[in-house]
Amino acid sequence: MKVLLLSLAVVLAPFSHATRIKEVASVAGVRSNPLTGYGLVVGLDGTGDQTTQAPFTGQSLTAMLQQFGVLLPQGVTMQPRNIAAVMVTASLPPFAQPGQQLDINVSSIGNAKSLRGGTLIATPLRGADGQIYAIAQGNLVVGGAGASAGGSKVQINHLSAGRIPAGALVERSVPTPLSQGSDSLQFDLNSSDFATARAVAQAINKAKGAGTAQALDGRVVRVKAPSTPDERVAFLADVENLDVSMAAPAARIVINARTGSVVMNQAVTLQACAVAHGSLSVTISSTPIISQPNALSGGQTTVAEKADISIRQEPGSLIQLAAGARLSDVVKALNSLGATPQDLLAILQAMKSAGALNAELEVI
Repeated sequence: MKVLLLSLAVVLAPFSHATRIKEVASVAGVRSNPLTGYGLVVGLDGTGDQTTQAPFTGQSLTAMLQQFGVLLPQGVTMQPRNIAAVMVTASLPPFAQPGQQLDINVSSIGNAKSLRGGTLIATPLRGADGQIYAIAQGNLVVGGAGASAGGSKVQINHLSAGRIPAGALVERSVPTPLSQGSDSLQFDLNSSDFATARAVAQAINKAKGAGTAQALDGRVVRVKAPSTPDERVAFLADVENLDVSMAAPAARIVINARTGSVVMNQAVTLQACAVAHGSLSVTISSTPIISQPNALSGGQTTVAEKADISIRQEPGSLIQLAAGARLSDVVKALNSLGATPQDLLAILQAMKSAGALNAELEVI
């Protein structure tokens, strides 16, 4: 725990009070769009879906063969082990044009053991409106590895998911607010903050003239922009690179309950307080007991277990923490407790309830 908090104190650099608008805001509507599709991966080395447990794979194969004029006899059911049903996902970036290539992710939805060496058959990718925006196809790149023999199995990473770099071609573009000819644009801040919205509007008005930008709330800034495409692009290029003065952020501590990572910004301060932290350990030991019947008794040998459970609680001494107005002081105070990341969450919550901590706690 000490190493973790000390390393965070070194990584967290002093807060910069000036940054560019492109780092704190983006033009509304200029964003990526998720695409999804359902397809088949073929060419697997016996590691595909078992059609008896994943019947949709066989149905999909039959439907695909019918498109190529191949009709199966009535009552014939194929059970190949070299195909797998997959979901294909991609992100359509803003301003993407037909013919542009996209990276795609392919994930098995059946019981395929591995997608290594497979080839994705042409799969249409649809947007939220149901329209086709890209077509995906290509050879999979799987980042895992696995081996099995004699009932033993070793696997690194996932074998049931992979990627196809440049595996999709864009078929349709998505219109953006820049091409709609409106006389104004909207900048959306990455995080809601009234001081930042005011600073963005002031920076734009100072560079482009009074009344050009107006902060509507803590996240939205409306900006008057030229109507012609070339002038609008030049205008946005200038606006995105304007410097804005940033106010100090709110004190915040983020704790990852799964990994035990703790991140805090430099606005976190600590008031003088006293904390008592103890430890509780539970030990469970199991001993096998074999019951052997007498000869010719007709009984059976049985195996049972005897479990011993012990609980040990160590009282924690009361530790006085000095007030800390800097991040380094707060880190030293928390390190002196010697608490685990899981215990640290409860300690910080208690400190906040007692008024000794000024930060907002967030658990992810």
